Amino acid sequence: MTTTLQTTIEADPTVPAIRITREFDAPVAAVFRAHVDPRLVVQWLGPRRLTMTVQRWDAQTGGGYAYTHVGEDGTEHHFFGSFHEVRPDARIVQTFAYVPVADQVALETVTFTELAGGRCRLEGFSVCGSFEARDAVLGSGMEEGVVQSYERLDEVLS
Repeated sequence: MTTTLQTTIEADPTVPAIRITREFDAPVAAVFRAHVDPRLVVQWLGPRRLTMTVQRWDAQTGGGYAYTHVGEDGTEHHFFGSFHEVRPDARIVQTFAYVPVADQVALETVTFTELAGGRCRLEGFSVCGSFEARDAVLGSGMEEGVVQSYERLDEVLS
């Protein structure tokens, strides 16, 4: 049975933050592993129209990452950040920066909650430096990327 699971993306009205909620028909351990194993991350992170290459991926507390998404037209989008906390099957805290606006660093926390039936709820909370920066992220096509990423993650997990 295939189900389409909804991704909820909300702008917090009180702080410059974005909240993302998504459930997966897979156990927490599998969803967490797909976030920390670069061989899996490249299979699902980003919109379908982009290809991802990893320059660095050290998903442990104190580690960091750098990756590039390449569009069909050859346009490159570079991202990097630091893993501040990686708690297996529970939580990832990291920074996130897009190179053209690298001074607009977001702090992201992703939690993984076990649900009945071996399912997982992922909750992401991304704090931006200002309401303007948050609104720019929301207006950048981020919703398409998040929704398609989690659809692709469903495929990787199945």
